[in-house]
Amino acid sequence: MLEYIKNLPKAELHLHIEGTLEPELMFKLAKKNGIEIPYKNINELKKAYNFSNLQDFLDIYYAGTRVLITKQDFYDLAWAYVEKCVENNIVHTEIFFDPQSHTKRGIDFKTIILGINEALNDAYKKHNITSKIILCFLRHLSEEDAFVVLEEALKYRDLIVGIGLDSSEIGNPPSKFKNVFKKAKDLGFKLVAHAGEEAGESYIYEALDILKVDRIDHGVQCFNSKELMKRLKIEQIPLTVCPNSNIELKVFDCYENHNIKKLLDYGLNVTINSDDPAYFKGYLNENFFNAYKHLNLSKEDIKKLITNSFKASFIDDSLKNHYLNLIK
Repeated sequence: MLEYIKNLPKAELHLHIEGTLEPELMFKLAKKNGIEIPYKNINELKKAYNFSNLQDFLDIYYAGTRVLITKQDFYDLAWAYVEKCVENNIVHTEIFFDPQSHTKRGIDFKTIILGINEALNDAYKKHNITSKIILCFLRHLSEEDAFVVLEEALKYRDLIVGIGLDSSEIGNPPSKFKNVFKKAKDLGFKLVAHAGEEAGESYIYEALDILKVDRIDHGVQCFNSKELMKRLKIEQIPLTVCPNSNIELKVFDCYENHNIKKLLDYGLNVTINSDDPAYFKGYLNENFFNAYKHLNLSKEDIKKLITNSFKASFIDDSLKNHYLNLIK
């Protein structure tokens, strides 16, 4: 089964490019750019990757972003992920980036988006990997800040397919960003939002009913509401679930208690993704391996999860059909 998983072409829809910053590249860029990081070596840094909740992770995550300064840095970051795509047989990816993590440090928006985009263009030229870029607002910041970022993003409208919402979930409900998401929708962006990871199902309702999102990122707390489960099944709203992340951040206390198999069996449109793989012990294949080993996924379950990812992607129908035929 592991070889079957490896060989299937895959799409990844929930991937933070800053979350692919491996310790080796972090130290390399820190040295190049003269940035001090609070760890003596790679092993010490990896030992810090033991999180008790989402905020523990975010503290280290944002500290790591400080080493990203130049366009080449963002290219190198994205290209390192492209190489992981090749290893994991990911043929389509839709990546998140957090401009506010960088612009508040004085990094130009242009530097970020062009570095990432050039790497993704090269991914297509060299490996035939297709991709989309989604800009995420940091929900612990204000809606006013999000509006500023959205205006800046319009200069690069042709490079950005969608708008998302990430960062600290508790205390920052989707409704906080109602107006900026409405504007983004009016401008023709696809919409996604992290909801129902740590916070309850009410955040999923807000993302659907107030933000009008096309996909829910995470969404595992939907299992606590029969009404919401029925709605998600009927409407087939995609959930971009990240099993390793959920375990590492203690959303579930162990893999055997993860609910993705139950969501799939119920008929929800769930997908598997790696979220921040440099921090959460594995890229996309490893998430599939763990789900298979601990949750007794069948061959058909694996195929369904991967098929869901392509169907839920923001690519046109002809390309979707091309990838779905590869699976068949």
